[in-house]
Amino acid sequence: MADSDVLMRIDESGRVIECSHLACELFGWDVEDVAGQPVGPLVREVAIGGDPKRGCVDPIVVRSVSAGSSVVWEVCAAADAMSWEDLAILRAMFTHSPVGLYVLDDHLRIVRMNTAMRGLRDSPGGALLRRVFTEALQFLAPEKEQAAAWEVLESGKPALNRLVRSSLGATACDRKIYSVSYVRLESGRGEAMGLIASTMDVTDRERALMRLQALEQVRKRVGKRLEVVAVCEELADAVAPFSGIMVDVVEDVVRGEEPPLAPIDRDALVRRAAFRGPTSAYPVGEVRKLPYGTPFSRVLTDLRPRVVHLEEASDWLVADPARAESIRRSGAHSLIVAPLALQGQALGVASFYRYRDEDPFEEADLALASDVCAHAALCIENARRYTRERTIAATVKRKMLPQRPATPSTVETAHLHVPGMGGGGAWFDVIELAGARTALIVGDVAGRGMATATTMGQLRTALYSLAALDLEPDELMARLSDTAARLSDERAALPVGDPLHNEPLTAGCLIAVYDSVEQTCTIVRAGAPKLLAVFPEGSTAALCVPSGPVLAGVSSAPFPATKVALPGGSTLAVINEEIPVPSSSLSALLEEGAARPLSDVCDTIAYALRDATEKEKLVLLARIEALPVDQVLTCPLPAEPEAAPFARAAVRRQLDTWRVDEDTAFTMELIVSELVSNAVRYGASPIRLRLILDRQLTCEVSDSASSGPHLKHARTIDETGRGLFIIANVADSWGTRYDSGGKTVWAQQRV
Repeated sequence: MADSDVLMRIDESGRVIECSHLACELFGWDVEDVAGQPVGPLVREVAIGGDPKRGCVDPIVVRSVSAGSSVVWEVCAAADAMSWEDLAILRAMFTHSPVGLYVLDDHLRIVRMNTAMRGLRDSPGGALLRRVFTEALQFLAPEKEQAAAWEVLESGKPALNRLVRSSLGATACDRKIYSVSYVRLESGRGEAMGLIASTMDVTDRERALMRLQALEQVRKRVGKRLEVVAVCEELADAVAPFSGIMVDVVEDVVRGEEPPLAPIDRDALVRRAAFRGPTSAYPVGEVRKLPYGTPFSRVLTDLRPRVVHLEEASDWLVADPARAESIRRSGAHSLIVAPLALQGQALGVASFYRYRDEDPFEEADLALASDVCAHAALCIENARRYTRERTIAATVKRKMLPQRPATPSTVETAHLHVPGMGGGGAWFDVIELAGARTALIVGDVAGRGMATATTMGQLRTALYSLAALDLEPDELMARLSDTAARLSDERAALPVGDPLHNEPLTAGCLIAVYDSVEQTCTIVRAGAPKLLAVFPEGSTAALCVPSGPVLAGVSSAPFPATKVALPGGSTLAVINEEIPVPSSSLSALLEEGAARPLSDVCDTIAYALRDATEKEKLVLLARIEALPVDQVLTCPLPAEPEAAPFARAAVRRQLDTWRVDEDTAFTMELIVSELVSNAVRYGASPIRLRLILDRQLTCEVSDSASSGPHLKHARTIDETGRGLFIIANVADSWGTRYDSGGKTVWAQQRV
C-alpha cells in the first residue's frame, strides 16, 4: 500500500479491498487471500476505542474517504502503534519461546497463552483459556499465588522468580517446579489491564540445587564431634530436612575397634545409631544382626549403593517383617541404601527414605547419597580412631593410677574421679611416710589423649620415687618440677612434624603431708589444685595456701610451704579444679557429710554433679586422726657416750609395755644403739629419741647437725663404720630427712 500509516481499505459492505502486511499479521490473515474478506464487525469491534479488556493490543483509527460516488473506509494505525518488527517479536514469543507466557485479565483468568506452552503442558489451549491461572496450572498452594498476583495487579511492582510447585502430573514423578514471574499490563493511559505471567520449568535445576544444599549441610554439620554415635546423629540432623534417614553402624566401630572388610560376616552386629522419620522398625541403640537377603545386607557385601522402590510384593520384605511393617505404617515408597565404607572397610549402612507425597528417589540421587555417605564415613572413622585412642589412653591412665591406695591407720581416704571428654591427666596418690606421716597428692597434666596419660604416669612415678627419699614437701615439689622441665625439653626436641613438638607441658600439683603425732599438715601448691578443710564441728574453710608456679613453668620462684594445725576428726578435700554443683555448693555437701563415711560423701558429690561438666574432675577426701599418745615415746638424750645405754633401757621398757616380741625388741635395741651412737659422735645437741608404734615400729633419732650419714662397706680390719650397714640389714627400711632444726635418721620394723 502507498500510505504507510494505512493498515487496510474496506468498501461499504465491510470487505477488504487491500491490506498491509502489518494488518495481516495483526488479524492473522493470509496475504494472498485477504481480498474480499468480510471485516466489518471486526473493524467495528476494534474501532470502538481499543478496549483492552476485549483483546485489542494497540488502538487503531478508522476514517472514511470519498472515492467517487462510494465511500471507502481506511483503517489506520494510531501514532503510537507498534511497528512491524515489534509485532514479529511479539508473535515469536507467543509461538516459539520455551518460556510459558500467559496474558491474564483483571480477574487473573487466562485470555491468551503462547502455543509453545500448550505443547509443554500437553493440553489444548482452549482447556486453559478463561480459567483462573493458579487453578489451571494446579499449583500446590493456589491461594498463596493468587495473593501474590493480586499484589502485583494493585501495586504494579513486579514479582519475579517465585518458585511454585505444581501437582498437574498424574504421579509424584511428573510433578514440576516452576519459576513464576508476574508483571502488570498497563494501557497507554497507565490503567491496569491485567497481568503478564511467565513460567519456566526449573524442576531439574531445583532438584540439583537441593542435592547440593543437602551435601553442603552434611559437610558443614557432620564431624564436629568425635564420638561415633554423635557423628551419626549429626548426619541424621543434616539430612532430615531432605529425606528420612536411618543409620546403622557396625558394633565394633562404635567400640573403636578396627572395622571389618567387606563382605562382612553374617553374624556381625550392627547398632541403630540414629533415626529421623515417621516411624522406625528398631529403636535407637538396639544392637542386632542384619537380616540376610535384604538390600541392607547386600550393601555391606558389595559396598554398592542402590535405589529400591518399595512395594508390598517385594520379596526381601519377608526376611525383615519388622521393617516391612514400619514401611507400611510410614507410607515410604522410595529408598536409597548406601554403604558407610572407607578403603574397603564396612563401617555401617545409611538408609534414605521418601514418604507419601514426596518426590521418589531417582538414579541421579545415588551420586548425592554416595557423596554424603563418603563424607560421613570419613567422619565416623575419625571418631572411631579417636574413641580407640581415648580408650587406650583411659586404660593406660587407669593402670597408672593407684590400684590399691595406701590405707594408713590415721588417715581414711576416698576419691571421686569423673572422666572428661577424651580423658585427661588428673591423678592422685596416698603415700605412707616414716614417722606416722601420710602424703596426700593430687596432680593434673593439661591436655588429653595418650601423650597426656603417659606424661601423668611419668610424673606420678617420679613423685613416688622422690617421696621415698623423705624430702620436705617444698623440696619434693621442686624436684618434681625439675623432672617435668626435662620432660618438656624432650617434647621440644621432637621433630617439627610431631604433634607434641609445639604442645607445651603444663601441670599442677598439690602435696599435703599430715603428721599424726604432731597433728599438723604441711602443704605445697604448684598451680591450680585447691584444698578445703571440714573441721570436727562441721564448719568448712578453704585453707589459705599460697600457690607456687606450675610445674615446668618458666618462673624460677620457689614453692612456699604452709604448715597448719588440724585437730583429729578433720576432713581434707583436695580438688584438681572448681567443682560446679548446680543445686548446692561443694562446701555444703562436705559439711553435710562431716560424720558420714567418705565413700558416701563421694557418691553425694557425684549425684550432685550429674552432667554439669565435660572436664575431668578429681576429688580426694582424707579424714585424719591423731595417733594416740600412748603409742609414742619421746626421750631427750645427752650428747654424751652414756646416751646409748640410756636410750636402750628406755626403749626396752617401752617395748615391754607395748608387748613387742623378743626378736623385734632385740633388733630395735640394736638399731637404737647404733643411731644414738652416731648422733653422739657425728651430730650436735640437742639429741632426741622418738619411738612410734603404728603398723610399723619406727625409731627416730634427731639432732641439730645438718650433715647426713652415709652407708659404708667397712673392710675386715676396720674398727668402725659398720653402724648404718648393720641397720640397713636388720631394718625393713631406713632413711634421713632434713628440716630447719637439723636432721632425723629413722629406721622401721614390721610388728
